[in-house]
Amino acid sequence: MKIYTCSKENGKNVEKYQSHLATYVKMIQTNEASTIGYMYIDGEGTVGHHPAPIAQLFIVVEGEGWVTGENQKRIPIRRGEAALWEKGEWHTSGSEEGMTAIVIQSEELHPETFMERKKHA
Repeated sequence: MKIYTCSKENGKNVEKYQSHLATYVKMIQTNEASTIGYMYIDGEGTVGHHPAPIAQLFIVVEGEGWVTGENQKRIPIRRGEAALWEKGEWHTSGSEEGMTAIVIQSEELHPETFMERKKHA
């Protein structure tokens, strides 16, 4: 599992269309078909340990929680951060207080092209 930050500092100012005080952080570009969905995990909720059917990018947009990779070690994750699981990688996610995420699934995901990888233990 890899953890990324979607920080504003990594974005670009939007200057077209008379925009003002707007920043765009590009996260993913795919050439393959992709699905994009919302995941709501309520307080004390979990998505059980399972293998990713295809690469998955889990982008937290509200709240905070935790994610695991193959080793099942819980890594804290919060709004503005994202976890990437490769196809076949076993993983889990959950939250004590509640968390909402956008989930992008595709045969081809390479967020390292656009986002900064976060250092974690």
